[in-house]
Amino acid sequence: MRVGSERGSVSIVVASILAALVVFSLGAADLARVVAVAASAQTAADVTALAAAQELAFPSDLEPEDVAREYATRNAATLVSCSCSKDTFEAVVTVHAAVGPLLLFADDRVVEARARAVVDLPA
Repeated sequence: MRVGSERGSVSIVVASILAALVVFSLGAADLARVVAVAASAQTAADVTALAAAQELAFPSDLEPEDVAREYATRNAATLVSCSCSKDTFEAVVTVHAAVGPLLLFADDRVVEARARAVVDLPA
């Protein structure tokens, strides 16, 4: 029996382990990107809801939905909906944020975030 006949089998095992580590690292990088965009989208939703609620409480010549759309755009998000009733000081918004290029998955992913803001004026 020759020991040398199994020469190179360690190389295959090492190459397989390295390939698995690379795929795992790429997946972790994609997950980190999605989590970062989700946090950014939630921030955009919070700011957008606050701006719309402020416009409801202290009206200017703009519509609350227009203000919300502007703030969403400033924060790299897209306003999907704005429930901004004129008779209340409450704004509920939904925004989408594009995740961007990913390493292992399709690039057309979006993150959705919702926020509610209420302005409570003193009596």
